[in-house]
Amino acid sequence: MAKQDYYATLGVERGASPDELKKAYRKLAMVYHPDRNPGDVSAEQKFKEINEAYDILKDEQKRAAYDRYGHAAFENGGMGAGGGASGGFGFEGGLGDIFEQMFGQTRRGGGAATQTGNDTKAAVEIDLTQAFSGTKVNVRVATRLQCDACGGSGSSDKATGSEACGTCAGSGRVRSQQGFFLVERTCPTCAGSGRVVRNPCRICAGSGTVPREKTLSVQIPAGVEDGTRIRLTGEGEAGPRGAPPGDLYVHVTVRSHPIFQRDGANIYCRVPLRMSQAALGSEIDVPTIDGTTSKVKITPGTQSGDQFRLRGKGFSVLRSTQRGDMYIQVAVETPQNLTKRQRELLEEFETISAGHKTGSPEHEGFFAKVKDFLKGVAEG
Repeated sequence: MAKQDYYATLGVERGASPDELKKAYRKLAMVYHPDRNPGDVSAEQKFKEINEAYDILKDEQKRAAYDRYGHAAFENGGMGAGGGASGGFGFEGGLGDIFEQMFGQTRRGGGAATQTGNDTKAAVEIDLTQAFSGTKVNVRVATRLQCDACGGSGSSDKATGSEACGTCAGSGRVRSQQGFFLVERTCPTCAGSGRVVRNPCRICAGSGTVPREKTLSVQIPAGVEDGTRIRLTGEGEAGPRGAPPGDLYVHVTVRSHPIFQRDGANIYCRVPLRMSQAALGSEIDVPTIDGTTSKVKITPGTQSGDQFRLRGKGFSVLRSTQRGDMYIQVAVETPQNLTKRQRELLEEFETISAGHKTGSPEHEGFFAKVKDFLKGVAEG
């Protein structure tokens, strides 16, 4: 008998979004789950088909293959449907997805909840030049480490260690009937681990971990931005009674710099110029983020706010060989505390400039507009 189209099985259109697929799957799973239809062979078969269809369509690669080749993509050694297409009817892949979201537990193969140590956080602060080149910093973290007294087992008797929980028979989960729903939750006795310690260690009180501080060397990559979070797998708190450790997340703060401002991979630098430099033109040396200097040619008549670009003098782009640019923004500075001779020269310059129509085009253009405006008001 030919298989029904997976989209038809779930009752959705071929262009359905992932959220629409999930909603349709959950609705059907609630109807046909074997726990709600004991002894109903047709419901059991329908539940298998629903799981198989959803397992394929929720995976982007499998869905693309199905859209192109249909069921043939998973036959004769193809990618394989997996998931709910075979096996028994535990909560894995069926109502289990719903219960896991409701109760926040994760199970593997129908056994006890998979436990790990808690994730931990740390913060480091570096300057802009360290963010540019990358650096290595030491981070001191308050965490929990494996208890040396019991070797992480949590038991004072290393011979017996832990044993299967009597409440949940080692599954880490207990079920209870609520109306026609069979609700599954974390075992309150073993907290989902499936095992209990009869003779807890006096040092760690049976947890297998103790509070400690440790120092880690953290490599900060070149090009890191302010607010970046670096994950160190397995450097979090030790897991209870020998379970895997959690992760450490290092939050990076980049201090502001007195010369440079960063915008993504680009760098901006404000450079003050003397009035004479801007008017006559000049060549200046400007600092760059890598600790060297570059020459910038200032064209005659440069105005405040004009920018000059130095290509490839910005930040490295993470996971790329590219670099951003550096922008020099000039600010023309008005001289103060003039000497007598400087004042005489500027007065002479002003006298000449007053009769020179193209010396200050923006100035002249503005006051020409003012003159026209006032004239229009007067004639009004």
